[in-house]
Amino acid sequence: MTAQTENTATAPAPEQASNRPTHIVRKKIGRGKNTDFETLGVAWDRGDGSFYVKPYGTQVIDGGFYVFPAKDQDGTTQESGQ
Repeated sequence: MTAQTENTATAPAPEQASNRPTHIVRKKIGRGKNTDFETLGVAWDRGDGSFYVKPYGTQVIDGGFYVFPAKDQDGTTQESGQ
């Protein structure tokens, strides 16, 4: 292994019971009372502080976006269980 590949190696992903996304990627639209969020895609926590983001379809994203923890069907977040 060379020094370059040694420095760029990523940590292995933690074992997960499912491959469901851990986060939802959304963009804020509008202002004030008219504020809404458009879902742009999903993301997975890689366990090393980084995310893998998978946008839906082919999009041009102007400006920034938010990454929110995904919620289970019962309304609790997957990360904290709250």
